[in-house]
Amino acid sequence: MTHKRSTSDVPIFHQTYALYKLIDAYYLRIPKTKRYTLWNRCEKSVLVVLEGIIAAGHYFGAKQLEILQTMSIELDMLKVFVRLAKETRCIDSKQYLEIETKIQEIGKMLGGWIKFASR
Repeated sequence: MTHKRSTSDVPIFHQTYALYKLIDAYYLRIPKTKRYTLWNRCEKSVLVVLEGIIAAGHYFGAKQLEILQTMSIELDMLKVFVRLAKETRCIDSKQYLEIETKIQEIGKMLGGWIKFASR
């Protein structure tokens, strides 16, 4: 007998969860002028992706694919916001690289899931 694997057991969930914790850890280092605007939007994007991963785990077929594609768009927006944070000196190059590396890993996993769901 097999049972459905919980979404919280899959690697993409753990990577996204870790990304949120990383972004949250930088919160107090962000200049106040950007903390409640740009950085808040970065946090929100990660939470939207996390919610989407959980939701996608409960569906199959077209509905799952739709959710995953929406999460891919949200992840692309997050990339832009993080790059903007670097270019406006909210975060330094080391912090940017750390965050961007996690985003890239999540993007690869999400791409694989989309490919699988498209079959």
